[in-house]
Amino acid sequence: MKIIIFIAIFVAIIAILTALFAFAARSEIATIKRKDPAIKSSIEVILYSSFWAMFSHRIAHRLYNMHIYFLARLISQLSRWFTGIEIHPGAKIAKGVFIDHGMGVVIGETCEIGENVLIYQNVTLGGTGKDTGKRHPTVEHNVMIGSGAKVLGPITIGHDSKIGAGSVVLNSTKPYSTVVGVPAHSVTRGVSESAPSDNLDQLRLPDPVEMELCRLRLQIDKLEKQIEKYKTEDSNNEAV
Repeated sequence: MKIIIFIAIFVAIIAILTALFAFAARSEIATIKRKDPAIKSSIEVILYSSFWAMFSHRIAHRLYNMHIYFLARLISQLSRWFTGIEIHPGAKIAKGVFIDHGMGVVIGETCEIGENVLIYQNVTLGGTGKDTGKRHPTVEHNVMIGSGAKVLGPITIGHDSKIGAGSVVLNSTKPYSTVVGVPAHSVTRGVSESAPSDNLDQLRLPDPVEMELCRLRLQIDKLEKQIEKYKTEDSNNEAV
Protein backbone atom coordinates (compact mmCIF):
# COMPACT_ATOMS: atom_id res chain seq x y z
CA MET A 1 0.00 0.00 0.00
CA LYS A 2 2.79 2.40 0.92
CA ILE A 3 4.53 1.66 -2.36
CA ILE A 4 1.36 2.50 -4.30
CA ILE A 5 0.98 5.80 -2.41
CA PHE A 6 4.63 6.64 -3.04
CA ILE A 7 4.29 5.88 -6.76
CA ALA A 8 1.11 7.96 -6.96
CA ILE A 9 2.82 10.94 -5.28
CA PHE A 10 5.85 10.55 -7.54
CA VAL A 11 3.67 10.44 -10.67
CA ALA A 12 1.72 13.49 -9.49
CA ILE A 13 4.94 15.45 -8.93
CA ILE A 14 6.24 14.46 -12.36
CA ALA A 15 2.93 15.50 -13.95
CA ILE A 16 3.00 18.89 -12.21
CA LEU A 17 6.60 19.51 -13.22
CA THR A 18 5.83 18.47 -16.80
CA ALA A 19 2.87 20.84 -16.95
CA LEU A 20 4.97 23.69 -15.52
CA PHE A 21 7.76 22.94 -17.97
CA ALA A 22 5.35 22.92 -20.94
CA PHE A 23 3.82 26.23 -19.87
CA ALA A 24 7.22 27.82 -19.26
CA ALA A 25 8.59 26.49 -22.53
CA ARG A 26 5.72 27.93 -24.55
CA SER A 27 6.08 31.34 -22.92
CA GLU A 28 9.88 31.40 -23.05
CA ILE A 29 10.01 30.27 -26.68
CA ALA A 30 7.85 33.24 -27.68
CA THR A 31 9.93 35.65 -25.56
CA ILE A 32 13.34 34.44 -26.75
CA LYS A 33 12.36 34.27 -30.43
CA ARG A 34 11.00 37.81 -30.21
CA LYS A 35 14.09 39.26 -28.53
CA ASP A 36 17.04 37.31 -29.93
CA PRO A 37 17.62 37.43 -33.70
CA ALA A 38 20.29 34.73 -33.34
CA ILE A 39 17.82 31.92 -32.59
CA LYS A 40 17.05 29.73 -35.60
CA SER A 41 14.58 27.19 -34.20
CA SER A 42 12.30 26.75 -31.20
CA ILE A 43 14.25 23.79 -29.82
CA GLU A 44 17.25 26.07 -29.30
CA VAL A 45 15.59 27.70 -26.27
CA ILE A 46 16.78 24.79 -24.11
CA LEU A 47 20.33 25.99 -24.81
CA TYR A 48 19.63 29.47 -23.40
CA SER A 49 20.63 30.14 -19.79
CA SER A 50 17.71 32.57 -19.49
CA PHE A 51 15.26 29.75 -20.20
CA TRP A 52 16.51 27.56 -17.35
CA ALA A 53 17.02 30.48 -14.97
CA MET A 54 13.43 31.66 -15.47
CA PHE A 55 12.00 28.14 -15.27
CA SER A 56 13.91 27.40 -12.06
CA HIS A 57 12.89 30.74 -10.58
CA ARG A 58 9.18 30.09 -11.18
CA ILE A 59 9.45 26.91 -9.10
CA ALA A 60 11.69 28.45 -6.42
CA HIS A 61 9.44 31.49 -6.09
CA ARG A 62 6.38 29.30 -5.52
CA LEU A 63 8.22 27.38 -2.80
CA TYR A 64 9.41 30.65 -1.27
CA ASN A 65 5.84 31.94 -1.07
CA MET A 66 4.91 28.67 0.65
CA HIS A 67 7.66 29.40 3.24
CA ILE A 68 9.70 26.39 2.11
CA TYR A 69 12.77 28.59 2.16
CA PHE A 70 15.57 26.01 2.17
CA LEU A 71 14.30 24.12 -0.87
CA ALA A 72 13.64 27.41 -2.66
CA ARG A 73 17.21 28.57 -2.02
CA LEU A 74 18.58 25.17 -3.01
CA ILE A 75 16.87 25.36 -6.42
CA SER A 76 18.07 28.95 -6.77
CA GLN A 77 21.68 27.98 -6.07
CA LEU A 78 21.57 24.97 -8.39
CA SER A 79 20.27 27.24 -11.13
CA ARG A 80 23.10 29.69 -10.42
CA TRP A 81 25.72 26.96 -10.74
CA PHE A 82 24.32 25.77 -14.06
CA THR A 83 23.40 29.12 -15.68
CA GLY A 84 25.60 31.77 -14.05
CA ILE A 85 22.44 33.75 -13.24
CA GLU A 86 21.67 34.34 -9.56
CA ILE A 87 18.03 35.14 -8.81
CA HIS A 88 16.84 35.17 -5.22
CA PRO A 89 13.65 33.10 -4.95
CA GLY A 90 11.90 36.05 -3.28
CA ALA A 91 12.23 38.26 -6.36
CA LYS A 92 8.99 38.99 -8.24
CA ILE A 93 9.47 38.60 -11.99
CA ALA A 94 6.64 39.03 -14.49
CA LYS A 95 6.20 37.31 -17.84
CA GLY A 96 8.26 38.15 -20.90
CA VAL A 97 11.54 38.84 -19.07
CA PHE A 98 14.63 37.82 -21.06
CA ILE A 99 18.20 37.71 -19.73
CA ASP A 100 20.46 37.78 -22.77
CA HIS A 101 23.77 35.88 -22.37
CA GLY A 102 23.09 36.04 -18.64
CA MET A 103 26.45 35.30 -17.07
CA GLY A 104 27.02 37.33 -13.90
CA VAL A 105 23.46 38.63 -13.51
CA VAL A 106 22.36 39.11 -9.88
CA ILE A 107 18.75 39.84 -8.88
CA GLY A 108 18.05 40.50 -5.19
CA GLU A 109 15.33 39.27 -2.88
CA THR A 110 12.96 42.25 -2.95
CA CYS A 111 13.39 43.05 -6.66
CA GLU A 112 10.25 43.51 -8.71
CA ILE A 113 10.55 43.23 -12.49
CA GLY A 114 7.68 44.06 -14.83
CA GLU A 115 6.70 42.49 -18.14
CA ASN A 116 8.78 42.58 -21.31
CA VAL A 117 12.07 43.57 -19.63
CA LEU A 118 15.41 42.86 -21.31
CA ILE A 119 18.50 42.35 -19.13
CA TYR A 120 22.01 41.85 -20.49
CA GLN A 121 24.98 40.09 -18.89
CA ASN A 122 26.69 41.23 -15.67
CA VAL A 123 23.73 43.32 -14.52
CA THR A 124 23.20 43.73 -10.78
CA LEU A 125 19.81 44.60 -9.31
CA GLY A 126 21.09 44.88 -5.76
CA GLY A 127 20.58 46.44 -2.38
CA THR A 128 22.63 48.84 -0.31
CA GLY A 129 23.69 48.02 3.23
CA LYS A 130 21.77 45.87 5.68
CA ASP A 131 18.38 47.53 5.45
CA THR A 132 15.35 45.32 6.02
CA GLY A 133 12.14 45.37 4.03
CA LYS A 134 12.15 46.70 0.48
CA ARG A 135 15.82 47.23 -0.38
CA HIS A 136 16.14 46.29 -4.06
CA PRO A 137 14.99 48.03 -7.26
CA THR A 138 11.61 47.95 -8.92
CA VAL A 139 11.91 47.76 -12.71
CA GLU A 140 8.70 48.59 -14.53
CA HIS A 141 7.65 47.08 -17.87
CA ASN A 142 9.42 47.50 -21.23
CA VAL A 143 12.79 48.47 -19.72
CA MET A 144 16.17 47.59 -21.25
CA ILE A 145 19.17 47.27 -18.91
CA GLY A 146 22.52 47.30 -20.72
CA SER A 147 25.41 44.97 -19.96
CA GLY A 148 27.31 45.64 -16.76
CA ALA A 149 24.78 48.13 -15.36
CA LYS A 150 24.30 48.32 -11.59
CA VAL A 151 20.92 49.38 -10.25
CA LEU A 152 21.14 49.70 -6.48
CA GLY A 153 18.71 50.36 -3.66
CA PRO A 154 14.90 50.57 -3.33
CA ILE A 155 14.48 52.79 -6.38
CA THR A 156 12.04 52.61 -9.29
CA ILE A 157 13.03 52.50 -12.95
CA GLY A 158 10.10 53.96 -14.88
CA HIS A 159 8.51 52.00 -17.68
CA ASP A 160 9.93 52.18 -21.23
CA SER A 161 13.30 53.35 -19.91
CA LYS A 162 16.76 52.48 -21.16
CA ILE A 163 19.84 52.03 -18.94
CA GLY A 164 23.18 52.27 -20.74
CA ALA A 165 25.91 49.66 -20.40
CA GLY A 166 28.13 50.10 -17.35
CA SER A 167 25.88 52.69 -15.69
CA VAL A 168 25.50 52.87 -11.92
CA VAL A 169 21.94 53.91 -11.11
CA LEU A 170 21.28 55.14 -7.57
CA ASN A 171 18.13 57.23 -8.03
CA SER A 172 14.65 56.57 -9.38
CA THR A 173 13.92 57.50 -12.99
CA LYS A 174 10.80 58.73 -14.73
CA PRO A 175 9.13 56.69 -17.48
CA TYR A 176 10.65 57.02 -20.97
CA SER A 177 14.06 57.91 -19.55
CA THR A 178 17.54 57.14 -20.83
CA VAL A 179 20.07 56.67 -18.02
CA VAL A 180 23.84 56.64 -18.55
CA GLY A 181 27.02 57.32 -16.61
CA VAL A 182 28.74 56.69 -13.28
CA PRO A 183 26.89 57.81 -11.29
CA ALA A 184 24.06 57.72 -13.81
CA HIS A 185 22.31 60.82 -15.14
CA SER A 186 18.83 60.66 -16.59
CA VAL A 187 17.36 62.20 -19.73
CA THR A 188 13.63 62.02 -20.42
CA ARG A 189 12.86 60.88 -23.96
CA GLY A 190 9.71 61.33 -25.95
CA VAL A 191 7.21 58.51 -26.29
CA SER A 192 8.37 56.07 -28.97
CA GLU A 193 6.49 53.49 -30.99
CA SER A 194 8.69 50.57 -29.89
CA ALA A 195 9.80 49.72 -26.37
CA PRO A 196 13.54 49.84 -25.57
CA SER A 197 13.35 46.17 -24.59
CA ASP A 198 12.16 45.35 -28.12
CA ASN A 199 14.49 47.43 -30.30
CA LEU A 200 17.62 46.13 -28.46
CA ASP A 201 19.56 49.35 -29.14
CA GLN A 202 22.50 49.81 -26.75
CA LEU A 203 24.44 52.25 -28.95
CA ARG A 204 22.33 55.30 -29.76
CA LEU A 205 22.16 56.75 -26.25
CA PRO A 206 22.18 60.46 -25.40
CA ASP A 207 24.93 61.78 -23.17
CA PRO A 208 23.35 63.80 -20.32
CA VAL A 209 26.69 65.43 -19.42
CA GLU A 210 27.28 66.54 -23.02
CA MET A 211 23.71 67.82 -23.22
CA GLU A 212 24.22 69.86 -20.05
CA LEU A 213 27.49 71.28 -21.41
CA CYS A 214 25.71 72.25 -24.64
CA ARG A 215 23.00 73.97 -22.63
CA LEU A 216 25.63 75.87 -20.64
CA ARG A 217 27.46 76.89 -23.84
CA LEU A 218 24.23 78.26 -25.28
CA GLN A 219 23.58 80.13 -22.06
CA ILE A 220 27.11 81.58 -22.10
CA ASP A 221 26.71 82.69 -25.74
CA LYS A 222 23.44 84.37 -24.84
CA LEU A 223 25.05 86.18 -21.89
CA GLU A 224 28.02 87.28 -24.01
CA LYS A 225 25.67 88.77 -26.61
CA GLN A 226 23.80 90.62 -23.89
CA ILE A 227 27.08 91.98 -22.49
CA GLU A 228 28.15 93.15 -25.97
CA LYS A 229 24.78 94.81 -26.40
CA TYR A 230 25.15 96.69 -23.10
CA LYS A 231 28.71 97.73 -24.01
CA THR A 232 27.48 99.11 -27.35
CA GLU A 233 24.68 101.04 -25.64
CA ASP A 234 27.14 102.47 -23.08
CA SER A 235 29.51 103.54 -25.87
CA ASN A 236 26.68 105.26 -27.73
CA ASN A 237 25.57 107.05 -24.55
CA GLU A 238 29.11 108.27 -23.89
CA ALA A 239 29.40 109.53 -27.47
CA VAL A 240 26.21 111.56 -27.06
